[in-house]
Amino acid sequence: MFKHLVPVLAELALLAVGACVPSASVRAPAVSNDDPAVGDGLRQLRSATAAYKHFDVAVAAGYAPTAVCIIDEHHGAMGYHHLNPKYVDGVLDLTKPEMLLYERMPDSSYKLNGVEFMLPYRFWPRESVAPVLMGQRLHHENNYNYWYLHVWAWTDNPDGVFANMNPDVHCPDRGKVYIASPDTV
Repeated sequence: MFKHLVPVLAELALLAVGACVPSASVRAPAVSNDDPAVGDGLRQLRSATAAYKHFDVAVAAGYAPTAVCIIDEHHGAMGYHHLNPKYVDGVLDLTKPEMLLYERMPDSSYKLNGVEFMLPYRFWPRESVAPVLMGQRLHHENNYNYWYLHVWAWTDNPDGVFANMNPDVHCPDRGKVYIASPDTV
């Protein structure tokens, strides 16, 4: 029923993620994978998303086949965010992330780097206490009215497993790219 909206929803979600860039310059606090909430969550998340290392499997599961790559000239990139609209349901579930984060490699293959969880304010009002996942409080995205959390489950991030940007992730020079402006950082 909503198949025709998937590319539009993906583009809007990615632009919304780009609006999150102001907090990208803030380094995530050091979080140890030895923390049970983090370590157990990462194991569960990796188990649930391992098949999505193959991009075609992710698309077959309902993740949008097209997306915008989001970069910041000073802090790295988030990569391509592929939205699965059926998971935007008001439930934070480690086995069903709303978005998968990919990086296009020099050989044109896609590499799964992590996920983004999102929870629209219509399900969890902005004025409430922040929802928590893996022991982490989600962040506000007020321009598009949702909570979010990045988890770099498949790629190391020197800024932290829950940082917005990853300085080691890159977007190609071609294709759709959102570049954060210096005044938003």
